[in-house]
Amino acid sequence: MTQIDETVSRSRKAAMVVQMLLAEGQRLSLSSLPEETQLRLTRELGAMRTIDRTTLLQVAAEFTRDLEAVAMTAPGGVEKALNALDGQISPATAARLREEASKSQGGDPWAQVIAMSPADLRAVATGEALEVCAVLMSKLPVAKAAELMGLIPGERARRIAFAISRTSAITPDAVARIGAALASQYAGTQAPVFAQPPVQRVGAILNSVGAATRDSVLAGLVDEDASFADDVRKAIFTFPDIATRLAAGDVPKVTRNVDNGELVTALTAAQAAGGQDAESADFILANMSQRMADSLREEMGERGKVKKSDGESAMNAVVGAIRDAVDGGEISLISTEEEED
Repeated sequence: MTQIDETVSRSRKAAMVVQMLLAEGQRLSLSSLPEETQLRLTRELGAMRTIDRTTLLQVAAEFTRDLEAVAMTAPGGVEKALNALDGQISPATAARLREEASKSQGGDPWAQVIAMSPADLRAVATGEALEVCAVLMSKLPVAKAAELMGLIPGERARRIAFAISRTSAITPDAVARIGAALASQYAGTQAPVFAQPPVQRVGAILNSVGAATRDSVLAGLVDEDASFADDVRKAIFTFPDIATRLAAGDVPKVTRNVDNGELVTALTAAQAAGGQDAESADFILANMSQRMADSLREEMGERGKVKKSDGESAMNAVVGAIRDAVDGGEISLISTEEEED
């Protein structure tokens, strides 16, 4: 076989193989690679155009003798390469590449703004000056502008609509500056540092602490920011919430993932505590098979008195199993809004 052109780098060869696998519908897990490797690979994909068949076959043979010979056209452009690698490189890597491409190509910042979802654009429409919002609405496709308008409070929407009437004399340079400012502040050129918003992060932490600590932190939050504290309280799910927020049919799905000893300890401690804890314990027992419930009651009778720390730890284990099932999409909790309805 003719030797492959020595000017073809290993990075380019790797990009060719990745493109072949993607073309075959393979899903690759590349996010675990070092960021520099992900960057180099994606840049190579973005730089490639049409690959001649001889080179492709030689690269394929070099990487694997069993790969069928195919001809292909690489994505062409960083954005197309990123679309092809969606979900297969880390968000931080993708954000960095988009930022590099935008700077090098002088990309239109309005394209980044327009690509945002109406839910994300709501922060712009409710927080920026009316004149800026009027320009934003004018640049958006009609359908997206209408959806965004529906997410804005009525009085604010009316004032923005009136402000649009004053945009006829605005200069192209002013529109460009507004687009650049909005893209820089809102379009998210950097990946989020945290996977969840603050309310969810605080709620998750308070789910796993003792009741005394949780109540103390919530009381402090009320003094600092009552609205944030209320949102955190809604995000919290603890053992007393089981009776009202866990669907009866989901009890078996959860209890099967809890160590039997911890389940016995949690139910024993909850019934001894009384109140909502006891209600949740009764709810769990009432919504499993009669045989299993009888077995648990027998073990609870033999368990005796439970130390407070052991009881809280066991109840947290039950709550943790519920949270894991929710995060895994196996079950859904009843929302506090549904309860109020």
